[in-house]
Amino acid sequence: MADTFHYVFPAIRGIQAGREYYVSMCPLRLIPRIFLFDEEELTAELRAQRTLNKARVPEMARYMTDHPDSYVFSALTASVDADLVFEPAGGEEQKLGTLRIPMEGTFIINDGQHRRAAIEMALRQRPEMGHETIAVVFFSDIGLARSQQMFADLNRYAIRPSTSISILYDHRDDAAELTRRLVAEALPFRDLVETERSNLSLRSRRLFTFSAIYHATNALLSECEPEDMDAALTVARTFWETVASQLPEWEQVRRGRIASSEVRQDLIHSHGVVLHAFGKVGATLLREDPEGWRKRLAVLAEIDWSRSNPVWAGRAVVRGKLSKATQNVTLTANYIKQQLGLALSAEDRRVEDSLHRNLNDAA
Repeated sequence: MADTFHYVFPAIRGIQAGREYYVSMCPLRLIPRIFLFDEEELTAELRAQRTLNKARVPEMARYMTDHPDSYVFSALTASVDADLVFEPAGGEEQKLGTLRIPMEGTFIINDGQHRRAAIEMALRQRPEMGHETIAVVFFSDIGLARSQQMFADLNRYAIRPSTSISILYDHRDDAAELTRRLVAEALPFRDLVETERSNLSLRSRRLFTFSAIYHATNALLSECEPEDMDAALTVARTFWETVASQLPEWEQVRRGRIASSEVRQDLIHSHGVVLHAFGKVGATLLREDPEGWRKRLAVLAEIDWSRSNPVWAGRAVVRGKLSKATQNVTLTANYIKQQLGLALSAEDRRVEDSLHRNLNDAA
């Protein structure tokens, strides 16, 4: 052991399930050099991790290089097929010390292979980031089966956050900031927006999801370029307040006169597919009738928004359920445009013709 060259890391010693593990800080420049992937050509049963999704790596690398002052990466977890030697700074019970790992050992990432690849790519563009560090959790490798079990356990309870809360917490996205302000300031949305989940439970008293308003407002503003955030907010707030004035159920829910669950169950105008369609229709109105669009929205009050209305079959409703698919948003917007006297674009017409062909075939 004395003749073996070692990597030396300052570390903290811990115990899980009766086994020692170590947490250290590793310079980014070392990550591509010492941490390896399993061979991708091996079959799944002979690997200890999923194959690398190379399409994800450039986006993650750009995240680092575009935000060098605020990017955040969580710890890597690695197994080492060598004897790890921990030298406590004080007595044997001391948890702080130095971790010595033989250089001949092989480091296999159990969790974080995409972060590792992104770090390698980012360093090619910004080598000065190499002095920064990332936390690494080291385990002594005790074989393939244990490494595979570690991968399964580490990912067993990993749950992707909802779209709503991901957007809510994104302070780099101007559209997310606009939506946060819109939800706080626009009367139709006040106290009626679910900000954590992208789906509403039957018992929820909320009427909209944050992600639905985000996507709908993005569609609304897609064809105009307000001078600044305040101007964009004014346009969006005015549009949604005008829409709400033609849909009295929204205000009745806000005032507690009817239950939101009742509205969501019987009517479709508060669901994501229709909100998105409203946004697309609004973009067309703002472009084609910048002075008279408010009056034209009065037609919304004359539309039958009942889920049971046959006109929504194949548009907003597919096999009895609301669908947020792109073509369903377009088909829903098409119907609303036609009621408002707006012409359909060539793409709108193509999607519309496809619907009618499918309906005729089904008949």
